[in-house]
Amino acid sequence: MKKIEAIIRKSKYREVKEALHEVGVNFFSYWDVTGLGNEKEGHVYRGVSYSTSDIQRRYLSIVVNDDFEEVTIKAIIQSGATGEVGDGKIFVSDIKEAYRIRTGEKGGQTLN
Repeated sequence: MKKIEAIIRKSKYREVKEALHEVGVNFFSYWDVTGLGNEKEGHVYRGVSYSTSDIQRRYLSIVVNDDFEEVTIKAIIQSGATGEVGDGKIFVSDIKEAYRIRTGEKGGQTLN
């Protein structure tokens, strides 16, 4: 199993969520977060300067079976990209085990 953590633009959340559902990823957790990135330029709107390096992001935490890793990452990249600096990051790590609290089952079948 893999844990895929993605930090995406908040404005792209709906598109990413729909893309994940299309490839069969129907359960994940998310949080609204703020962070700093590499983008150094700001934007001016109505005479007020805004820093875009610390704009709102959405943090997704997704656990999938190994065979869903690539399709999940591809769905996030294709639906979350704008082509501009600040589109986000994806991190992948191994999950040793998963348990279903209700039944006590363990293993990859608990993700379904």
